[in-house]
Amino acid sequence: MIYAILHETGDGGFTLMSEKENSILIVEDSELSISVLTDILGGSYNLHVARNGHEGIEMAKSELPDLILLDIILPRMDGYEVIRALKDIPETKDIPIVFVTSLKGVDDERKGLQLGADDYINKPYDPLIVKLRVDIQMRIVNQLRTIRILSDEIESWMKGEEK
Repeated sequence: MIYAILHETGDGGFTLMSEKENSILIVEDSELSISVLTDILGGSYNLHVARNGHEGIEMAKSELPDLILLDIILPRMDGYEVIRALKDIPETKDIPIVFVTSLKGVDDERKGLQLGADDYINKPYDPLIVKLRVDIQMRIVNQLRTIRILSDEIESWMKGEEK
């Protein structure tokens, strides 16, 4: 998915400031799951992959993806620990996180959502469900980005009016 950033020209028109492909960080240790998610999402999004929780946190801080797909069962640091860490880092706390996991229990899903996950996708993946849920999260990300940009524009305009 590509989003555009527009800037008002002052004559009622807009110019394209930039275009960017939305990015996803996949934090997953299973090569099969990485392959499946890449096949489903690779044509629409810029993908980054981390194979454990520590690497996922570091990549989230350096890449600042638009969305994180996070497995719960990971080596060294599980997905619950990763989401707690990401929510404590100012630069990553607002990045939406979707758990992708083989844990199917209601308690697991409840725990993930209570820790701040934005959605929960079970394995084995249904490609259409994955694509639709990710697209929904990206629409929300892009709408929030647009609201922030417009809010900044209004604030800047208001400050100009005060002078």
